[in-house]
Amino acid sequence: MTEDRFETIAIHAGQDPDPATGSVIVPIYATSTYVQEAPGVHKGYEYSRSDNPTRTALQTQLAALEGVLPGADGGCVATSSGLAATSLIGYLLKPGDHVVISNDAYGGTFRLFASVLADHGIEWSAADLTLDGGLEAALKPRTKLVWVETPTNPLLRIVDIAKIVGVAHSVEAMVAVDNTFATPFFQQPLELGADMVMHSSTKYLGGHSDAVGGAIITNNAELYDRLKFLQNALGPVPGPFDAYLFLRGIKTLAVRMERHEQNASAIARFLESDSRVAQVWYPGLASHPGHELAARQMTGFGGMVSFRPSGGLDAANSLVGRTRLFFLAESLGGVESLIETPANMTHMSVDGTDLEVPADLVRASVGIEHVDDLISDLDRALG
Repeated sequence: MTEDRFETIAIHAGQDPDPATGSVIVPIYATSTYVQEAPGVHKGYEYSRSDNPTRTALQTQLAALEGVLPGADGGCVATSSGLAATSLIGYLLKPGDHVVISNDAYGGTFRLFASVLADHGIEWSAADLTLDGGLEAALKPRTKLVWVETPTNPLLRIVDIAKIVGVAHSVEAMVAVDNTFATPFFQQPLELGADMVMHSSTKYLGGHSDAVGGAIITNNAELYDRLKFLQNALGPVPGPFDAYLFLRGIKTLAVRMERHEQNASAIARFLESDSRVAQVWYPGLASHPGHELAARQMTGFGGMVSFRPSGGLDAANSLVGRTRLFFLAESLGGVESLIETPANMTHMSVDGTDLEVPADLVRASVGIEHVDDLISDLDRALG
C-alpha cells in the first residue's frame, strides 16, 4: 500500500481481503491455539496469548496511524485495557528507578504509579510539565521515564512534547505520551520524538462504548521487542472479538473526530459566553493558556470540554443530574455525549494529593449528536 493519508490507512492498513475467502473484513479468529507443521514449526501463530491474526491486523492498523508503517522498526502492542498498556510500560522499569508524571494525570494512571508500582520500588514525582523548568526541577539521577498526557485529563492542559523529549533524552529517560484525548488523527507524538505512545482504545479509537482495550506504539525496535516479551509473559491481551470491534471503530475515526471537534468547539464557545459558567477549559478557545501550542502541535483540538458552573459544587451536581443527552457516566470518546464530575468519579484516587481536581469541575465528552440539541441540553440543565 503506497497511499499514506490517514483516512486511507485507517481502512486498509493490515486489512487486506482474507486470502482464504476473499472477505473484505478481517475475520474474527476465535481460536486459542494453532496446528504446527512440526514441533516449533508454524505459520507465525502458535498460541493466542502470544499473537492472534485479528489482533495482528489491529496492531498493524494502529501502528500505521501513529506513523509506524509496515516494515518499519517498532510496532504496536494491543492490550486488554488502557491501564494494562500503562502497566506494561511500568514493567520496563526496575526497583529504584524514578518516574515523572504530569500533575494533571488520569486518576487511574496516578493510582498505578503511586499505589502499585511504588510498592515494587518504583519512585515517582508529579510535576507541572506545562511550566518552563517544571520537568527539570522534578528530575532525579535515576529518572528513567517521563509520563506525558496532552491534552491532560481533566483540565486539558497542553504539554510541549518536543520540549519534554529534549529534556528527558538529555538524561537518558524515555518519554511515553498518553495520546487518548488527541488520538493519532489530531496528534503524532512519535514524530515529535516520543519513545512510546499509549492509548486507551476504549475511548475514541473504539468510539462506540462497547469494548475495553489499550495499545502501545513505538518506533524503537528494541523497545517493541521488550514490550512484546512482557505482554507474552504477563498476558494482558485483548480477545479477537474486541480486536475486531476496534478495527471496525477505527475505520471511522477521522470522520468522527472531525464532528467531535466541531461540536466541542461550539459548546465551549457557548459555555464561555454564559454567565452561569465561571470557567471553561478547551484548547480551541483563544483564552486557553495552551491554545497557541495546541495549534502548533495538534491538527485539531479534540472533543473534550471541562468547565466550572458559577454556582460551585451544588450547581455542578445539579447540572450533571439534569442533562438528558449527556449521560452521567465515566469514560469518554464514544459517539454519545457523556458528562461527569471527575473529583468523585474518575479522579477519586487523586483526592488529597498534588493532583487533586476542583470538586465543582465538570468534564464533558462531546459526542456526535446534533450540536444544537447538545447546547439545548446544557442550557436547560444549567437552570
